[in-house]
Amino acid sequence: MPQPFIEFKNVSKSFGNLHVLEGVNLKIYSGEITSIIGKSGVGKSVLLKHIIGLLKPDSGQILIKGKPLSEFTRSEWREFKRSLSYMFQNNALFDSLTVFENIALPLVERTKLPSSEIRKKVDYRIHQFELQDVKDRYPSQISGGMQKRVALARALVTEPTMILFDEPTTGLDPLRKNAVLNMIAHYQHEIGFTGVMVSHDIPDVFFISNRVAIIENRKIPFQGTPLELEQSDNEIVWQFIHGQEVLQDQLTGLNSRPELERLVKGLMEEVASKKKVFSVALLTIDDLDEIKKNVGYIASQRIFQCLAMSLKGLLNADEYAARFGSCEILAVFPGSGEARAIEVIKGLSRGCSDQELMDPSKYKKVCIDFAIKAGAFEVGEPMDMNTLIDRARERQEIIAKMECKGVAYKK
Repeated sequence: MPQPFIEFKNVSKSFGNLHVLEGVNLKIYSGEITSIIGKSGVGKSVLLKHIIGLLKPDSGQILIKGKPLSEFTRSEWREFKRSLSYMFQNNALFDSLTVFENIALPLVERTKLPSSEIRKKVDYRIHQFELQDVKDRYPSQISGGMQKRVALARALVTEPTMILFDEPTTGLDPLRKNAVLNMIAHYQHEIGFTGVMVSHDIPDVFFISNRVAIIENRKIPFQGTPLELEQSDNEIVWQFIHGQEVLQDQLTGLNSRPELERLVKGLMEEVASKKKVFSVALLTIDDLDEIKKNVGYIASQRIFQCLAMSLKGLLNADEYAARFGSCEILAVFPGSGEARAIEVIKGLSRGCSDQELMDPSKYKKVCIDFAIKAGAFEVGEPMDMNTLIDRARERQEIIAKMECKGVAYKK
């Protein structure tokens, strides 16, 4: 890897008794978009403030192209600050200035350019961002999406090397949020600036990021490419990239997949030592992805939640279940044989068939046939998780189904 443009080395920061950063290590590379994600209040904006010099670390170092920021001369620091720009969370446009004047402000305040040169640079950005029709209007007279474009045009007007984005899509509806992310990605590709983006819009920011860093518990447990993020087996990472599934599983009472995998690993060790056996049941909703695509997201998730909640209602306190994939649930019965798993499956068969979501008349626009399958077996010998899932899948049979029977429009 090339030398990082900016590097945090064991950076710690506290405010009184509040410890925000502890031994943080982070690398930001030139010409890339690095997204910093994390929950509210974990220190994402504190990281940005260290980059622009508003905060200094209590310990550790921040390096710019390999040189500690603390060793910069005044002229080096001024040059570095001139290379930075900032797009604020709420745009921070001045209500008393027109669109043109807002975009021109950094040039007026930070350069000694003649007014003709400032006008030329501002007009270029106005044309680039298609703001010609509103350049003489005030921020309150234009839409929220246009305000974001003005804020980005202002951030770019000084031709910075790096732009820091602090929650650039906060408060926007999904369409405007996607438009802003697309705009940032487009201009970064066109201009080649280095971007550092603090965001909570997961997974949307992954699609425009070259690298992602997660901040959690005052540290950065992961930094890498979006592909490496997706392939990571770190539980904190898993919760971030499967955040929507985690919420759905919490609503249904399902355990997390990493939690269940740890349980199965421990049970396998007991099986290997001949201490005990256990059983599993795999539940699958056929065509759930097709339901999501053609009937709707809410319908697909309600069907999954219905199955999950029905299952949880049949499990004992020492029995576990977690989502495996978008349409499968694995239930684990420690210390129990196959008979216990089959007992639960029979209970599900009766319960699911009576559910409202299995009534074709409820699908007024589009209806898709689907079935719920279940398979169980007793684990009497050690095996990996993939083999366990495959064994259970081989034993699956339909326990409930919904047939459209000509109701509404059948896909």
